[in-house]
Amino acid sequence: MKTHTIILLLCLHLLLPGALAAAPVFGDASWIGAPWDKEIFEEGSVLPAPEFCKEIILDKVPKAATLNICGLGFFEFSINGKKVGDQMLCPNETSYSHRPGLLDLPPCKVDDTHWRAFRVQYCSFDVKKMLHRGKNSLCAILGNGMYAIWCGRLVRPYGTPRMICSLDISYADGSTQRILSDSSWSVRRSPIVMNSLFEGEIYDAASRDATWESAALRNAPDGELCPMDGPADKVMRRIKPKSIKRTPEGLWEVDFGEYITGWVRLGSFRLQKGDTLEVLHPVEGDWNGVYKYIGDGSREDSYAPRFCWWTFDKVLVKGWPGRLRTRNIVAEVVHSDVELTGRFKCSNKLFNSINEAYIRTQTDNMHLGVATDCPHREKGPYTGDGQVSCVSAMHILGLKAFYEKWLRDISGCQDTISGYVPNGAPWHPVCGGGTPWGAAMNIIPWEHYMHYGDISVLRENYPAMKDQLRFMQSWLLPDGTMEQRISKDGEPLYWMNLGEWCPPYGLASRRLVHTWYLWRCADYTARAADALGLAEDAGRYRAIADEVAAAFHTAFYNPSTGSYEDSLWDPRSKGAGPAEGAGDGSNIFALAMGVPAERLPAILDAVRRELKANDGHLNTGIFGTSIFFETLCNYGMAEEAFQAMAKTDYPGYGYWLSQGATTLWEFWDGSKSHNHPMMGGGLSWLYRRLAGIDALEPGYKKILFRPTPCGDVRWASYSTITPYGKASIRWKKTSGGKLKVRLLVPQGCEAVLELPDGTRRTIGAGRHCFNPA
Repeated sequence: MKTHTIILLLCLHLLLPGALAAAPVFGDASWIGAPWDKEIFEEGSVLPAPEFCKEIILDKVPKAATLNICGLGFFEFSINGKKVGDQMLCPNETSYSHRPGLLDLPPCKVDDTHWRAFRVQYCSFDVKKMLHRGKNSLCAILGNGMYAIWCGRLVRPYGTPRMICSLDISYADGSTQRILSDSSWSVRRSPIVMNSLFEGEIYDAASRDATWESAALRNAPDGELCPMDGPADKVMRRIKPKSIKRTPEGLWEVDFGEYITGWVRLGSFRLQKGDTLEVLHPVEGDWNGVYKYIGDGSREDSYAPRFCWWTFDKVLVKGWPGRLRTRNIVAEVVHSDVELTGRFKCSNKLFNSINEAYIRTQTDNMHLGVATDCPHREKGPYTGDGQVSCVSAMHILGLKAFYEKWLRDISGCQDTISGYVPNGAPWHPVCGGGTPWGAAMNIIPWEHYMHYGDISVLRENYPAMKDQLRFMQSWLLPDGTMEQRISKDGEPLYWMNLGEWCPPYGLASRRLVHTWYLWRCADYTARAADALGLAEDAGRYRAIADEVAAAFHTAFYNPSTGSYEDSLWDPRSKGAGPAEGAGDGSNIFALAMGVPAERLPAILDAVRRELKANDGHLNTGIFGTSIFFETLCNYGMAEEAFQAMAKTDYPGYGYWLSQGATTLWEFWDGSKSHNHPMMGGGLSWLYRRLAGIDALEPGYKKILFRPTPCGDVRWASYSTITPYGKASIRWKKTSGGKLKVRLLVPQGCEAVLELPDGTRRTIGAGRHCFNPA
């Protein structure tokens, strides 16, 4: 391209913001917004959702028609009054653009200057059947989403709502037509007078603005426009009320029986002009936001929100005209469109209920193509919460595309100079964390590869894995251990350097947990290098893992107690269970790493003492819990693992269910959030050990069937969809105490059956039944 042409185009870009930033699929389309909005979303702004419209005339019936659109934060597009697609809350959240001032925000400060990538996602739809000869109306409403939002310390905005779109039409005679977003579109204030993922949504049917204005050109986000690569949110289920009753205050209390994310759809009601219907969600404090519908008195109506979700098991309906009946209200469960690919059942009803609660919690926390910590309070894409539950999640849900998308977000937020990966991705300023959070960059790609067998995910993320490991090594101490201490003005920032989190009694040492995660990340990076055929890298990272393990064992083993602990750790933070010697889970980390043979008897004895002191309960936080049950099994303590899972008093999963929970909680004592998937990391024990299916080779090319009968479990079954097809196991104890096992090995795979007595046999594809002798 000649120099003067480049200069001309740059000048055009300055005059017409957004004109050149579009991806080729959008051609000369411009980003457009509402003229009453500014470029930057200002704190305290409460502006109606803009509604854009353009009328087009088609001389012929289209042979093909494709709509490409990105509306930020969310869009709903309609053609001739009918909504396009069944997706909700689109497009998925990404790091859309640079944001100034992130370093000035409490409690966590992150600089996005040197991030690897920014992305903006668009959606494509086949709309041929929605268009007809003659006049056609194209309309779009934009919600704020995570783009145009300012909510205290939780989230900060990128800009005000804007959209870009192209409608490409072709005809049987070979001619084509293209409609693009530009200033010829009209815009008005919609009846959605307020929408926010944290503040809620208000619809005023009487406020529809009759005045149309010309759309304003807007600056393009910095991010590269790319097709949406993760599953969209959709209405996944509809739940009828279990009960409806009138409260003494005159409200209607509607109980749906399970804790879900989504909204309630109201049907067949008529309000007088100005009358207000309000749906209240009396759970989790004030985090849910408002849900209001204001009538115009003109017609019978039905309504459901567009640009917000709520978290609830029951609602209160205020202002309903007459008697509220079951036909008037339904709960719509909304989350990422992911399939249930793993199915677990056993004879222990508590374990089945725990598994169901975990699935509900995990899906409740999958929105906008990211895994959140909780769906009501922070809605934060915490990397630590995501990595600690990813093994359980992949064993029960089809998350291949979901994690591929989120890994691009995580690596995109990585500081390419230091290698630092923030505690949340896309970045929310509220996301506190530390070393185990950034470790997601090394852990999720490897676990994804083992589960789905797709080496391209390792190849794509390997550079970021190396950079993250380089960042971790920058915090090595002279003794070879590690402790991250990100500071400001010489003072470590508490919310940037966390280790273990939410234990029942006391925290394991931050230095111990950071060192353990350095070992795990080096180990996984070495495995990734080996899988990619990078022998030199594999040797180097294997040596790092071995050096860190040696330093761990030297620094943290106390021969006088026969236990792992950190003498430098604040004694007030150490484990303080119901009896002396209750521990803090440090020995579980050591066993998961592998302890020197001469120490093993002492460590196993220490773990048994801890279990006894805790009356058989676990003593771990989110990271220790993810390895607790399987580690016990690996060292001959399957019965102890069963007892800890089966507890119905504090602390444990059963305790939550005994308090009426239908989801997993944040704290073992239930003091805070009641919809947190992070403790779900421990549920992999149900699938990989109790029932007994694990991948010996990536993608289950070789499968380990390892049934582990324990406690009162008489039978267990688990199946999962591998890249080769369905794999399953079902075992049961006979009346004589023998074990009968039925297996399904997919075609193209082989398997190893390991029985509780340690005997092994290799088996091929097909169905197999092993009966007791």
